[in-house]
Amino acid sequence: MGYPNTKEKAEDIVIGIRPIIEAIGAGKEIDRVFIQNGLRSDIFHELMSLLKQNDIPYKFVPIVKLNKITRKNHQGFIAYISPIVFTKIEQVIPIIYENGEDPLILILDKITDVRNFGAILRTAESTGVHAVLFPSQGAALLNSGTVKSSAGAIFNITLCRSDNLKDSIDFLKNSGLKIAAATEKGAELYHKTELKGPLALIMGSEGEGVSPEYLKRSDMNMMIPMLGKTESLNVSVAAGILLYEVVKQRSE
Repeated sequence: MGYPNTKEKAEDIVIGIRPIIEAIGAGKEIDRVFIQNGLRSDIFHELMSLLKQNDIPYKFVPIVKLNKITRKNHQGFIAYISPIVFTKIEQVIPIIYENGEDPLILILDKITDVRNFGAILRTAESTGVHAVLFPSQGAALLNSGTVKSSAGAIFNITLCRSDNLKDSIDFLKNSGLKIAAATEKGAELYHKTELKGPLALIMGSEGEGVSPEYLKRSDMNMMIPMLGKTESLNVSVAAGILLYEVVKQRSE
């Protein structure tokens, strides 16, 4: 998981162990919590219990990482407040089917750049994606920067966080969705791939692409042809190309 390297806006974070516990108790949606390595106390165990009970992602980090986020006395604990409320993918799929629609789910694997994540959300909302699914660990922070880069689309699309993306993909497959992964090693050209019907599209990071364990679970591995010297597209651009291909095929 990447670390922030700039100061965050005050409304994006809660600092200190007691304020974080109170924020959780007040029902605030927590994106994730960073905890300084080596800290232990009775109240620490109280926080850890709350994090686990509420499925809130957390990570132990060096103090230097926390100091990069804020100059204030964080006491070794920083929580990021999410601007939206997360939904379980298991709750989303039945509702889509009940509404007589074919699910279109976008899965983001290791998309850590806030601007890319926000731009993808903007395109996803514009193309009728029902939900965006991503891992609890290893995804971009959802903060004011994400809101800005999504042009507000983040508030109009369902976001689903998964503690085990492999299990979530298996759930989608068992729910009747075809899994299509975007990869430069794909065997099919995207515009020649059947993308109608219930579908989940997996996009990976520019550096690593879609994880091999998810490629193995895919029904289709497709590629976007590159005709110049550039080896790959920006992931938000690639997502836009593929999602509008889905729109095109569904409208035919």
